[in-house]
Amino acid sequence: MDITKILIIVTNIGLYDSGKLETGLWLSELTHLYHEAKQQGYEITIASPKGGNVPIDPESLKRFTLDKVSKKYWADPAFKELLVHSRSLSEVADVKFDLVYLAGGHGTMYDFPDDPQMQSIIRNHYENGKPVAAICHGVGGLLNVRLSDGQYLIKNKTITGFNWFEESLANRKKEVPFNLEASLKERGSNYQKAFIPMTSKVVTDGNLITGQNPFSSKEMAKVVMRKLETSI
Repeated sequence: MDITKILIIVTNIGLYDSGKLETGLWLSELTHLYHEAKQQGYEITIASPKGGNVPIDPESLKRFTLDKVSKKYWADPAFKELLVHSRSLSEVADVKFDLVYLAGGHGTMYDFPDDPQMQSIIRNHYENGKPVAAICHGVGGLLNVRLSDGQYLIKNKTITGFNWFEESLANRKKEVPFNLEASLKERGSNYQKAFIPMTSKVVTDGNLITGQNPFSSKEMAKVVMRKLETSI
């Protein structure tokens, strides 16, 4: 039996455009899925648009945001080494995966939405009937993906992602390059959000799975694993 292969795409961007604040990958949005996939014996590839170093948002390493799972992996030198040497998307473009997962963090707002290689990987993967998942700001990587018929992938899809009020709570409204919630709606998606901001929400629409924020990381990993078990 073939080993299930998962592609996790992460950002290469470590600074907001203003140059005042650091950003990057939000660690828990990677670690929870990574942990569940490792438990299942799945083969995991971590890739980024350019390859190489993956900066970590310092906010995701603070005591109140660094959960047990993330803490364990952040203390593991081998795991940290993976994040220094991520594969580039061009290296993995022709590999067949069972799942493509876009991890979040504000850094993704800069290098995910307009990356043609990422769009191609997502489109091919989705049109081959494989699940695509994205969490928090990583959902921005779906914004400009068009299917072969020219329609946007997320048009008429029920999805979620980090909302504008949550940007206020994160004190990042003046730093971010665009309003993710508004942009998702502009693409014709049926955008949903949790009744209480900064609480877990995961939405599944066929082979498209999206999570709202970092607090959705644990639930997201469970939902994705269940999806993989039924689709393989």
